[in-house]
Amino acid sequence: MSETSPNAQHFLDLIKRSRRGKFKIYIGMSAGAGKTFRMLQEAHALLRNGIDVKIGYIETHNRKETHDLLEGLPVIPRRKLFYKGKELDELDVQAVISLRPEVVIVDELAHTNIEGSKNDKRWQDVLEILDAGINVISAVNIQHIESLNEEVKEITGVEVKERIPDSVLGAADEVVNIDLTADELITRLKEGKIYKPEKIHTALNNFFKADHILQLRELALKEVASQVERKVESEIPKMVASRREKFLACISSNEGTARHVIRKTARLASYYNSKWLVLYVQTPNESQDKIALDKQRHLINNFKLATEKGGEIVRVQSANISEAIIEVAEQREITTICLGKPHITLIKVIWATNLFNNLLKKLSSSNIDLVILS
Repeated sequence: MSETSPNAQHFLDLIKRSRRGKFKIYIGMSAGAGKTFRMLQEAHALLRNGIDVKIGYIETHNRKETHDLLEGLPVIPRRKLFYKGKELDELDVQAVISLRPEVVIVDELAHTNIEGSKNDKRWQDVLEILDAGINVISAVNIQHIESLNEEVKEITGVEVKERIPDSVLGAADEVVNIDLTADELITRLKEGKIYKPEKIHTALNNFFKADHILQLRELALKEVASQVERKVESEIPKMVASRREKFLACISSNEGTARHVIRKTARLASYYNSKWLVLYVQTPNESQDKIALDKQRHLINNFKLATEKGGEIVRVQSANISEAIIEVAEQREITTICLGKPHITLIKVIWATNLFNNLLKKLSSSNIDLVILS
């Protein structure tokens, strides 16, 4: 049986995209911003206009004003599971697909499913529903976006474990920011509209500090703005052609450094809606028979991280890292090279070769930018 020709495959992809459901995501800066409330309001509006809308999964967190909005909305029963002696429930993906509503509301996009579920994450459930041609409205907090993980940890001191890949957000047809001022959010917290009374004091002294909220609000606003910019670029033809950005993240076998460079480059590429690559130059000292096992493991993990974020992996063998970077950058038409800051191993190597000045000159004449990531 012959393989599908490129032209036929392109047409097949167009058909699949046209059959795919539309995807809308509400983004908030934190819990209590009003994402679930807004989704339920929209569900009522759709229902009044004759749209077949159903609730696939909603988490009201026992907030009365949110829970009251469920009244009158058709709810798809959740799937019951026993886990570690407890009865728990999850979104019933198969029931949603079988019932085929025009629109389904699915909350908590970053949620991790109970062990034994078909998909590990709820965002994977949502993609399956979309592929079945059903429109989905969902919600997520800004701290759950993968490429913002380190920034959120720096702001709040908390490492968020449940995350969604940036590609999921990029797949949305519409992204809406639910915005509140820091004062409004703190007032909601103090009034008991977010957490139970016994949790309010702890929340005010940790995640819900005013400066934390302001910074998370800024992240949310920037993220939605970048999503809108990408939509404009993809849907509105430009009269004047502009330079198309393409980023190259240069990494070493150092795990922490590489992860940092990968995340920051992915973020830059996301803002510019552009392609990006990860380059690892294997020197003779790190050949297959010489490289330490822990470094090999770090590289594999970092390649996996880059792939998950949509990056393309490039591996080359060379005794001269600077020349290898230049060669790959020119071959792949890179516009911006991203390196770690000076105390990091990779840039030390470049500096030590006495070719750093040559690297800068070559990049300058090639109209390639060099970014040292902080």
